[in-house]
Amino acid sequence: MSRRRTLGTKKKIALLVSAATVAGGGAFVMASTSNAAQAPKSAAESAVCQGLATALGNNQKFIADQRANPDAQSEARIANREAVVAEIKRKQEASGCVVGESAQDSQATQPGQSAQPAQPAQSAPAANPGGGAAASGQQVCNGSTVTLSGEGGAPAASSNQFPAGTKLKVTNLDNNKSTTVEVTSVSGSCVLLNNAAFEQVREPGKFLIRRAVIEKVG
Repeated sequence: MSRRRTLGTKKKIALLVSAATVAGGGAFVMASTSNAAQAPKSAAESAVCQGLATALGNNQKFIADQRANPDAQSEARIANREAVVAEIKRKQEASGCVVGESAQDSQATQPGQSAQPAQPAQSAPAANPGGGAAASGQQVCNGSTVTLSGEGGAPAASSNQFPAGTKLKVTNLDNNKSTTVEVTSVSGSCVLLNNAAFEQVREPGKFLIRRAVIEKVG
């Protein structure tokens, strides 16, 4: 009787250990699946993440250029752009993107897309947030994508091709919205819109305009 009871106890212990192992394995699988589901998205996986990565890359390039060729205002410009970089990283985290991933503004065609020439502005009857008929001008920066600089303030733009005071009209061909803004600072792209200007032409949830027409109107 004593031996039977001992064997019975051992069997019970073995069964309990086996059950715990299975349960632990199941918990591990569930935890792994949960972690995988919450893995941050890269720029290649999300248009939102791509737009933020491009904006981050543009600002980082601007900072690098200012450090390589400093002038009397470089320190102030760098401090301003570092604050912008921090804000973009916060947006990356909030949007479920890889924090710190950056990409320089590129004219390369996205995978699965064929190269398309920029369409003339008159082919897109765009709404003008300022009211009245939208002025037409010289089309520039053909094929450029447009994203945001992350800077606050009234609607404005920054550019590496046009001096301060230049007026640019940006049309988003995906929703036929446009805005005309003045260049107020230097950036690493043909045109970067600040937050207020980008809001006027963006599609909900997107931080990149792939099909844009940019015109110099003043």
